[in-house]
Amino acid sequence: MIDPAATLACADTPSPSLVFGPRVRTSPYFAATKRWGASAFTIYNHMYMPVAYRGEADYWSLIHDVTIWDVAAERQVEITGTDAAAFVQYITPRDLSKMQAGQAKYVLLCDHDGGVLNDPVLLKLADDRYWLSLADGDLLLWVKALARAGDWRVSVSEPDVSPLQIQGPKAGTLMQRVFGDWIADLKYFRFVETDLDGAPVVVARTGWSGEFGYEIFLRDGRYGDALWERLFELGSDLGVAPAGPNAIRRIEAGLLSYGADMTAENNPFELGLDRLISLDLDVDFIGKDALREIAAKGVTRRLVGIEILGDPIQANVEHWTARFGGEGNTGLVTSAIYSPRLHRNIAIGYAPEGDHIVGTGLIVDTADGPRAATVVPMPFVDPAKELAKGTAKAA
Repeated sequence: MIDPAATLACADTPSPSLVFGPRVRTSPYFAATKRWGASAFTIYNHMYMPVAYRGEADYWSLIHDVTIWDVAAERQVEITGTDAAAFVQYITPRDLSKMQAGQAKYVLLCDHDGGVLNDPVLLKLADDRYWLSLADGDLLLWVKALARAGDWRVSVSEPDVSPLQIQGPKAGTLMQRVFGDWIADLKYFRFVETDLDGAPVVVARTGWSGEFGYEIFLRDGRYGDALWERLFELGSDLGVAPAGPNAIRRIEAGLLSYGADMTAENNPFELGLDRLISLDLDVDFIGKDALREIAAKGVTRRLVGIEILGDPIQANVEHWTARFGGEGNTGLVTSAIYSPRLHRNIAIGYAPEGDHIVGTGLIVDTADGPRAATVVPMPFVDPAKELAKGTAKAA
């Protein structure tokens, strides 16, 4: 879900300043992130979001210890009412018929042409209450319009909810200190509603790091600063560090960034996300006819992992052209970065159908000139997601 495409995680060159002002919203943790040394911000869902503190050290803290992220910009769209369950099924092509209260699911929302509008995590709080935990975009407006156009008996709003992510192999230890031993029994992609020192929260076994982690959804922004400081106090001996969504680790994990790796110009099939599409559902959903047609015709390109050969590269700030064999056979590199533990340049991009086979060679037109590259398996690290699920120890 969340990713600053132009992260400064391993950049050494000076960058233009981001000017703060009241036009863009701040989070309940904004003052704390500045106190703790946030060195770079991006704008995400019309909010400031810190993306870097100590450069590459943020990455190593994530994979060895535990990090705290202000991701309040991961806004929630709340859907409540008598028709909430039916309406939520109408706006996503994933089958939700067996979803239980306290369960979260990664879903896609498509437009009427089958293009992907967002890839939120859906949380079911009750049969008549859901949250869409958003990637970047104005999805609130889309959902409001659909609800009104269809005369659904639902209310659509943006509640006072501000997530923090606690990510890294020591996240479980820190969270047990904060909430108690019961937190160890919380299963992957499950959540509970509780409170902490009087602050109402939702605690979920989710995250966007490729590592073991949790999200705390604070439901009263007045407690933001106190929550931030409590986490750092209780994790002081665990190497706890402030950080943000890490581009290196998310590319290693093959986690897609909306706006960078996919937009409304892309459909779920070329993204390899067929598992999220249930064309045999006996109910209608947005884009169903278009997705059926795409499935029948097939796609012309596919998302792939790419290794770019040569010296370390800087993270891309624009899409790069990927040239495959044959005239007119071009694709795109959407996200690229150097992995310091793999000692390789890794990337996510699109290859023409037929050129997506592992081992296929290509040329990538990087910012520094053409580079030889190869289509490789993705994810690059932990393909079974054992780290995120908590079934394996960090390397």
